[in-house]
Amino acid sequence: MIRLDIFSDPVCPWCYLGKTQLDRALERHPEHPFLIEWHPFQLAPNMPRQGVDRGKYLLSIFGTQERTVAAHLRLAELGRAAGLEFNFEAIRTAPNTFDAHRLIHWAGLEGRQTPMVSALFRAYWREGRDIGDPEVLCDLAAETGLDRKMISRLIYSDADSDLIRTREAHARERGISAVPTFIVADTHAISGAQPPELWGQVIEELAGAGKA
Repeated sequence: MIRLDIFSDPVCPWCYLGKTQLDRALERHPEHPFLIEWHPFQLAPNMPRQGVDRGKYLLSIFGTQERTVAAHLRLAELGRAAGLEFNFEAIRTAPNTFDAHRLIHWAGLEGRQTPMVSALFRAYWREGRDIGDPEVLCDLAAETGLDRKMISRLIYSDADSDLIRTREAHARERGISAVPTFIVADTHAISGAQPPELWGQVIEELAGAGKA
């Protein structure tokens, strides 16, 4: 098996698109060698814990309503091409994702990391749920097969907070400044939402190298 480390944030639409396109490639290549691990990276680490109004947040990033709409239209177009639907109208809050990253970590301890990441993307981008809300996170944990009571005890504590901060700081020290970033075999970095065809080439090259 070959490690595929993915640095991602559930509120990053390009991360959702990138995961969707990677999933398509893995479906086409069920013999792929990847052992996937997800790593924390907050796009907005200084976001208030309760989040902020998403409309105002987007205006602070894009400057005008017209540029915000143009960005959404572009993402919607790319999403449809990948078989993915964004539901921008349903999203009311730009959340702080620190606790979501803790949840992904705990899911990984139970062998449910990728399903948890999928659930967070779906909840935010398709259902408009506030993934900064501890109760929403507990619900998603239960929907993904984790023990809700256990996750509730953890989420309302500081459990593993220092670990998540350390892991994210290490990512930035490695030079990662944007997501999604994919690291193959702890050596080769691939940035951005890449098409399934590129992932197919990577898988075939790895398979060829393994036979050499």
